[in-house]
Amino acid sequence: MEYKFEQVKIVGGIGADDEFWRGLERGEFCLPTCASCGTWMWPAHFRCGACGAWEMQWNAIEPRGTIFTWTRSWYAFDRVSERTADVPYVSAVVEIPHAGGARVMGIYEGTDEALRIGVDVVGHILPPSEKTKGYPSIVWRPASSGPVA
Repeated sequence: MEYKFEQVKIVGGIGADDEFWRGLERGEFCLPTCASCGTWMWPAHFRCGACGAWEMQWNAIEPRGTIFTWTRSWYAFDRVSERTADVPYVSAVVEIPHAGGARVMGIYEGTDEALRIGVDVVGHILPPSEKTKGYPSIVWRPASSGPVA
């Protein structure tokens, strides 16, 4: 089955981050800035917390940053039972210095030896799948591991 973000979009969400998901579907890692003052706004909002403007601009940027924190899941929780085969898996929050320090969550793919706070990582985008409930996703790998094959 081919998945599209628009078909599985969470009902009741405010939609401020829709362009993030659309960008991932296009293969682009996009984060927003305020169109008025240029402040990075992640998580996405409809109104800038710095100047109060309502318009944002989406920027395709390189998915590169450092691990801010991480956790290992040892159990496939009810709402992510699709990940049962991946248990245990690591989720990482990555700080993006060239996006105002925005912190973006994703799955970590790499060795335990490289899994440390502050390690440089690069992201690669996976297409929507059943495992990701129809959403595209970003996977973080240590920058030292080289490009994705």
